[in-house]
Amino acid sequence: MQLYGMPGWGSAIVEVMLALVGEPYDFVDVEGFDRPGEAQDRLAAVNPLRQVPTLVLDDGEVLTETAAIALWLADRHAGLAPRPGTIEHRRFLRLLIWIVANVYPSFTYGDYPARWAPSAPDELVAATGAYRERLYRWLEDQVVGPYLLGEQPCALDCYMAVMIDWRPGCEWFARNAPRLLVAARLMRRDPKLAAVMARNRLAVD
Repeated sequence: MQLYGMPGWGSAIVEVMLALVGEPYDFVDVEGFDRPGEAQDRLAAVNPLRQVPTLVLDDGEVLTETAAIALWLADRHAGLAPRPGTIEHRRFLRLLIWIVANVYPSFTYGDYPARWAPSAPDELVAATGAYRERLYRWLEDQVVGPYLLGEQPCALDCYMAVMIDWRPGCEWFARNAPRLLVAARLMRRDPKLAAVMARNRLAVD
């Protein structure tokens, strides 16, 4: 498989998942894909939407969206999601979709405010940032510990292992969502993820 991505971005979440379950892949670095140029053209050749992550499967099929990739991998590998039919699996599905439907859009708009609110970009950044913090405070209350859903890591922990470096950042999590931070750092320390952590410049505390 080939994973098109950019270090530290959403593709890092998929890298963590792939490394956790032991799926081999080649990483195609398209840093700079969000502006015109060679990297954007290379990504557009396989995904006209020009989004990362883009995963090109062995049969040539293109798979996008972190949640879709997580569910596809969970079908192939035990351990990335709780066992179907359990309460934990229902909670997993809810929180997986909740993250991509609620938290992710706050970055979609907040990272490129001039695109969506050209007359008031700073206001959009402030509003999406405050909303994101409210979301994370709610998610903090859902943490079972030591990982998000209990004793075993799942795809949700792969998300947070990367996202704690995104705004509002680790210092905010330490003050306001410490259980989320503990779970994320525990995930980062998994030996199977060492190479992914290094490539994406994610500190292992």
